[in-house]
Amino acid sequence: MSITNESELIGMQRISQVVGTTLKRMRAYAKVGMSTKELDEYGGEILKSYGAKSAPFETYRFPGYTCISVNEEAAHGIPSDQKILKEGDLVNIDVSAELDGFWSDNGGSFVLGKDIHNHQPLVDASKHILQKAINSIKGGVKISDIGHIIETEAKKSGYKVIKNLAGHGVGRSLHEEPENILNYRVRTNRERFKKNTTVAVETFISTNSSVAVEQSDGWTLVGNRGGFVTQHEQTILVTDKEPVILTEANEIWD
Repeated sequence: MSITNESELIGMQRISQVVGTTLKRMRAYAKVGMSTKELDEYGGEILKSYGAKSAPFETYRFPGYTCISVNEEAAHGIPSDQKILKEGDLVNIDVSAELDGFWSDNGGSFVLGKDIHNHQPLVDASKHILQKAINSIKGGVKISDIGHIIETEAKKSGYKVIKNLAGHGVGRSLHEEPENILNYRVRTNRERFKKNTTVAVETFISTNSSVAVEQSDGWTLVGNRGGFVTQHEQTILVTDKEPVILTEANEIWD
């Protein structure tokens, strides 16, 4: 959305603080032996305490308050009481919500407990790449140039990007224009970031795959060539200088 007055900025700051705090608290709450359903319900209670509503449920009737993807799952994992978290799991939590007509989105991957499967380098690459990409965004910058940064940095680290998942505009709904802030460069895309707009920028960094494929449950995505995928996401306000990280309460970079 385009921020045109102070009340709109305050609205975006509030919901972004809510989803950022929820993500941070869910990450800290996650424990070995816990089901992803229990973790999701904890997140749902946090959202309710602020008066916020789950964006994936409100928008798509997603079967959960948040998306929790584990190990080979790339995105949109359904919380389940049958899915029990284990030591060294690669976990991704994606939290988006609505409050007072404003919507915000953020997410992050992390290793649960000890890194016995060596997932941490992939997690670190994803975080670093997102930070570099966001720091390069300001009004007038081509969206495709940010995709080029993400893919170039991924290759430098020995990884790939998922090409059919993307960041997006956010604000008055969960998904707005620009609809495809991709993780690679499309040379024909001449669209540029606009000053005073809010967008959700996210990395999808992969060990093996370049496409996410939907599973039979109609939600869960996995890589087309297996391996693992990490995602990190922030909702930002584009300016003509450094962007404002609206969801910084998630502390995914700390």
